[in-house]
Amino acid sequence: MKNIPAGLLALLCTTCSTLACSTLALAAEPDPAPDGAPPTLSDIIVIGVTPLPGANVPLDKVPAAASTLSADDLARLHSVSILDGMAQRMPGLALSDTQGNALFQDVRYHGFTVSPLQGTPQGIAVYQNGVRLNEAFGDTVNWDLAPEVAIDRLTLATNNPAYGLNALGGAVTLEMKNGFTFQGANAELLGGSNGRIQGSAEFGWQSGGFSLYLAAEAEKDDGWRKQSASDVERFYGDAGWRSETAEVHLIAAAARSSLGVVGPTPLEMIQADETAVYTWPQTTKNDSGMLALNGRIDIAPGWALQGNVYGRHFGQKHVDGNDSDFEGCSARSSYGGKLCLEDDAFGTPAGGKTTAFRNQFVITDLAGHTFAFDRDATYGTLDRSATDTTAVGGSLQLTSDRPLMGLGNRFAAGGSIDHSDIRFTATSTLGIINPDLSVTTQGGDASDIPGAGLIIRTLGNLGYAPVWLSGTTDYYGAYVTDTLDLTPALSLTAGLRLNVADIGTRDRGGAAPELNGDNRYTHWNPQAGLTYQLGGGVSVYGGYSQSNRAPTPLELDCADPLRPCLLENSLVADPPLRQVVANTYEAGVRGTQGILSGRLDWTVGLFRTDSDNDIVALASSIQGRGYYTNVPGTRRQGVDAGLTFAAERWQVYLNYSFVDATYQFDGVLASPNNPQADDNGTITVHSGDRIPGIPRHQVKLGGDVMVTDAWSLGGAVQYYGSQYLVGDDANQNSQLTPYWTMDLRTSYQILSNIQLIGGVNNLFDRRYASYGTYFDTAGASDILGRSLSDARTLTLGAPRTFYGGVKVSF
Repeated sequence: MKNIPAGLLALLCTTCSTLACSTLALAAEPDPAPDGAPPTLSDIIVIGVTPLPGANVPLDKVPAAASTLSADDLARLHSVSILDGMAQRMPGLALSDTQGNALFQDVRYHGFTVSPLQGTPQGIAVYQNGVRLNEAFGDTVNWDLAPEVAIDRLTLATNNPAYGLNALGGAVTLEMKNGFTFQGANAELLGGSNGRIQGSAEFGWQSGGFSLYLAAEAEKDDGWRKQSASDVERFYGDAGWRSETAEVHLIAAAARSSLGVVGPTPLEMIQADETAVYTWPQTTKNDSGMLALNGRIDIAPGWALQGNVYGRHFGQKHVDGNDSDFEGCSARSSYGGKLCLEDDAFGTPAGGKTTAFRNQFVITDLAGHTFAFDRDATYGTLDRSATDTTAVGGSLQLTSDRPLMGLGNRFAAGGSIDHSDIRFTATSTLGIINPDLSVTTQGGDASDIPGAGLIIRTLGNLGYAPVWLSGTTDYYGAYVTDTLDLTPALSLTAGLRLNVADIGTRDRGGAAPELNGDNRYTHWNPQAGLTYQLGGGVSVYGGYSQSNRAPTPLELDCADPLRPCLLENSLVADPPLRQVVANTYEAGVRGTQGILSGRLDWTVGLFRTDSDNDIVALASSIQGRGYYTNVPGTRRQGVDAGLTFAAERWQVYLNYSFVDATYQFDGVLASPNNPQADDNGTITVHSGDRIPGIPRHQVKLGGDVMVTDAWSLGGAVQYYGSQYLVGDDANQNSQLTPYWTMDLRTSYQILSNIQLIGGVNNLFDRRYASYGTYFDTAGASDILGRSLSDARTLTLGAPRTFYGGVKVSF
């Protein structure tokens, strides 16, 4: 593949073929054998190949890469977020701490992103027991609401059309525990650095054909940065019944969180105080609830039906204190001396800056009243948004493992419907920025500012415009997939999925008819691949798959560069965006061998994904605002190499990934705060330029060992290579420095049912940033009262932290 370092593929193949090293990353970890015995080679690792559970195929017959984490893998990290386990163990996956909160991070896999942050183009699908978790408004996934203690198995698979919309880079599926898969009770209580208090409890019961599973967990953390506290509570319950031919589960889940997500801080502020944050408050409050009914029935020998119906509610409230680009209105407008939005970002129209042009930028309240400009005030805005979504849907799937013409065969066909009703509200309230960088709208010095505390807009609805939006999304999907054993060693997989997305938005306020729109996106996505078992536990695979994603209501209503929006706040326009189509090619070799009284699992895989009409988020010249646009083409390609060795008393893993994410076009993109931008705030991108925010190299090493029958030690090391700052799409500036961290953990079984646990994260207190972008230094200089010259703004990783606690089993 183009741009992969010389000799890398040969080195990886040689390493895995000789098996001379003691380990490379987890491809698919074997389930532990009973009573601590070493895992056996007879274990068959199966992977779900559809969103709805039931269509399972042995891994050595899947023509694509896949990684899994078990409940034990997640539990031994003692984290309240599933993100930590994914980052430590899964090849090709990296976290980006955009907002400075461990519960609010972006997941990047093979160069694609799934994020809780509104405004991030989403390229990975996420399912929980077959229910889609990507929220309808922006396709975001709120990892803070996922009940970690209740997860039985987490699987990350590459591009597969069966997973529907957004599976450009792959899909994450969460299979949850129930009373048939877990019996007993556990409770865990932890405390640690930065005021961390964390607890969880779970209970599982089975009696004959009936089962019950209940789980709850909570965390409170002050955060290591200023204004970054978190508070999370989650509940999950499952009541089940089964017979020899059928199984039904009634599921209830609820969660709420309050997160301080202050985002990146100017570099020169960090150099003076690593805990510093820029303008605040910036908080996000989430709440969710779900009821679902899942079922399975055997309808004939070798044939089964699986299905689910669900209802979900998601609510989010975001408060964001921001700088503003306000100035006194020009005397050449009709509002000389009044408060105006700075118009420089909009350029000079034909005929010059006429009175009519200038009048568009005067700030008013909702009744049209203007405000006198106070030249001594440091103006800011308190931007609020609220999203309320109700989703209902269902899916049905037919599966079979009956032979076809005497050949082994695994067949699945299904369909899904997902409907969402959306209500979105966004307002900006005029206020001031105080010396501690807080934005307030009432009391103190704000009381002396004309208009403070009032919701504002501009006469031309440019930059500031209240939004009251309603919307609906209807997603329809139908798929078929089949894996046929052409010979005992050779298997063929073929599949096809139809995706249909109907998206409608309406302006509820009556003042923004440009928000009204109806869009339909339709696409057929094929899949084909082969696997061949070479013998001795070694197999090779190769395949092709296609997937697509439709623009979200958020993206469709924020796609005009002349009417940029605060991506967490305002929507202003509705020009068309095209859907994204991704074509993925994969090839690899993997194996399982018995060695040294243990089991060795290894894999080396190559991938390339070419995307047409990729959607990107671009910054506007108006501070804090941006818009979406299509770009002609992008490419993500690379290699994953992974291996794990598990024996009776210890296991160790090591993995390496190379991800080369590039633009495949020549053109101009907006990046007004980039130091290399031209006078129009743009940069020129050339084919082959790297996509920012994606580290090329990853290395992950870790393991656990039973020192004695009661004492266990474990740890993990992660290394990530350099990456360009977001906004440096032309690769003209310096990159973020590569970084590595080490975590250690330990446990001691003081009684058969009581375990002491402890650990330290970032043992060597490494100072690093996993995310960086650019900002307007001139605006910051005005706020801080001192000159800033470096346009870089970074989010630092957490320093060294400790935790300790106890786990009790009943």
